[in-house]
Amino acid sequence: MCLEEKARIAHLIASDIPDNASLFIDIGTTSEEVAKALRDHSGLRVITNNFNVAAILSGNPGREVIITGGLVRPADLGIVGEATEDFIDQFKVDFGIITVSSIDADGTLLEYDYREVRAAQRIIKNSRRVVLAADHTKFSRSAMVRLGDLSSVDDLYTDQEPPENITKILEQFDVSLHIAEREE
Repeated sequence: MCLEEKARIAHLIASDIPDNASLFIDIGTTSEEVAKALRDHSGLRVITNNFNVAAILSGNPGREVIITGGLVRPADLGIVGEATEDFIDQFKVDFGIITVSSIDADGTLLEYDYREVRAAQRIIKNSRRVVLAADHTKFSRSAMVRLGDLSSVDDLYTDQEPPENITKILEQFDVSLHIAEREE
């Protein structure tokens, strides 16, 4: 599951998130690694549709964690549905941290669950800066539900240089690429 790579990506993202920021964090194991990497930040205001992220970040009096309502998926404790979407629409935050199951060769961002996609689309819409966290396996996987495309993100954080066609798309849409290198 690329846990080490996801942790590297998460630490790089956390290094670019200032204290006292507001942020959305979506569903996924990479998002949970980001939450772990943010534990030492102070003054964060976090809105999430991921029970695991809420549990990781709660319990610190210097941080505010808000969890959306909605349907809880038993497999990963992600929260989805219309109530989730409506809740997210109430906010405008500094950073929206999203993940995907797949990045297609044409730059399309893909997922497996349409309900998860609808929540992520709301996160994109209501974030001043959209951060996409995706390990290298996302460039060779296939999923079928369209979330959007790379033009809808500001930053891509990954663990390896993406394929050349993706790098060209990032340049075309002025998406900043951040690579979490393996420490030697």
